[in-house]
Amino acid sequence: MSENSITFAIITCSDTRGMKEDTAGAALEALIAENGWECKSHVVVPDERPFIASAIVRACDEADVDVVLTCGGSGLSLRDVAPEATMDACERNVPGIAEAMRAHSLTITPYAMLSRAVCMQRGRHLVINLPGSEKAARENWDGVVAALPHAVKMMAGGGH
Repeated sequence: MSENSITFAIITCSDTRGMKEDTAGAALEALIAENGWECKSHVVVPDERPFIASAIVRACDEADVDVVLTCGGSGLSLRDVAPEATMDACERNVPGIAEAMRAHSLTITPYAMLSRAVCMQRGRHLVINLPGSEKAARENWDGVVAALPHAVKMMAGGGH
């Protein structure tokens, strides 16, 4: 793996979509590969706080990926608990990434302001909440992908 190599895990938060119906997660896998990076795992978990938090912990602590992307569960529905689960599993807030995603998406749709997505750090792992729709997930990815190599380098102790 090269110095700019990044490993990912994708966690789809859904009570209704299985892996075959998860077009956002599949699109993210393709975007990761387009950058020459590796998606080490992709799972679908129920929209329930303990399941999402547990999947985040497993991706960080067992799969040892650099970045965990959650898909779905960051809107205003009472079933949307990905941000809370992320806060349960992580120690440090990285608000600039979530702000950048919303700012980028606001240039496309006013509904971006309704996102409750967070980005947090668990040890040297970054956890980013993305929307569940493929279109919105791609838009949010586009808003932050350029910063990911630097973020991963910083978390690994590579300076600023």
